[in-house]
Amino acid sequence: MKYRELGDTGLKVSEVSFGTWAIGGSWGVSSDEEALRGLAAAMEAGVNFFDTADVYGNGHAEELLAQATRGREDDVYIATKFCRAGDIHDPQTYSERTVRTYCESSLKRLNRERIDLYQIHCPPLAILQDGAVFEVLDKLKAEGKIRHYGVSVETVEEGLFCLGVPGVKALQVIFNLFRQKPAEELFPRAKANGTGILVRLPLASGLLTGKFTQASTFASDDHRHFNANGEQFNVGETFAGLPFAKGVELADELRWIAEGRDSMASASMRWILDNPNVTCVIPGFKSVQQVEANLRTLEVPSFSEDELSRLSEFYEANVKSHIRGAY
Repeated sequence: MKYRELGDTGLKVSEVSFGTWAIGGSWGVSSDEEALRGLAAAMEAGVNFFDTADVYGNGHAEELLAQATRGREDDVYIATKFCRAGDIHDPQTYSERTVRTYCESSLKRLNRERIDLYQIHCPPLAILQDGAVFEVLDKLKAEGKIRHYGVSVETVEEGLFCLGVPGVKALQVIFNLFRQKPAEELFPRAKANGTGILVRLPLASGLLTGKFTQASTFASDDHRHFNANGEQFNVGETFAGLPFAKGVELADELRWIAEGRDSMASASMRWILDNPNVTCVIPGFKSVQQVEANLRTLEVPSFSEDELSRLSEFYEANVKSHIRGAY
């Protein structure tokens, strides 16, 4: 395993880390037993950072992490998120009283005394601009409830704003071969600012595994079914904002990236990690097999300059115009 500095926090986190949305819920059927085996396999391979949220399975993902990391609280870092259990547009959701309740509830489920990275979970820009929530987070940090805080953002504009907030030590962003915009301005500015970059949805909800066809379907409780067009939350959180049929078509055109790189998934995440401004990727998983497949990213070769140019041109000419939602 290789590790990278999480901005200027002093924490070193594994290049391939893991998100827990899938084992918490909203990605179809999952097994707690297999999830725990997957978490154990990840840690055995040197993974020391996991991302979760209080709304993943209504806290179930946090409880699974507590069980898996018991006794390793000092060397396995956990990032969790808050605000989406309430009305994200209501300023009261970000009041000191409410945020303290969210924080204490997460600490209890995680069975920890301190959260390593506490993130605001995709709030509206107006809430960030108001700034009151950052004052609350500063208090929680001073009290030792949280070690550092950050923001999970939907757009580059939100990310750039957060770089001006001194306490924000990490940004979590959607970035993949189908969503390249953050690399243009946000990433280099974050690097210069000492702000870590956590990349979520590195495989565009599975599109970049190459396993889907036009006939693929998803369970009713899978966000790839119920949020395919942004019905429940930001459309960018599902298939990187692409219509599913177009995403499958575009993924087929990218199959060449897997040549000599194990799989499309490994190649896609290798491309992300080739960006020196990225701290880590946080793919999801529901099985040991998926954990092992994601970790093979570390073994595949980087892309050549010619390949990088080809991928950039493909994005500009074939992908960019089909992305929906603000980003």
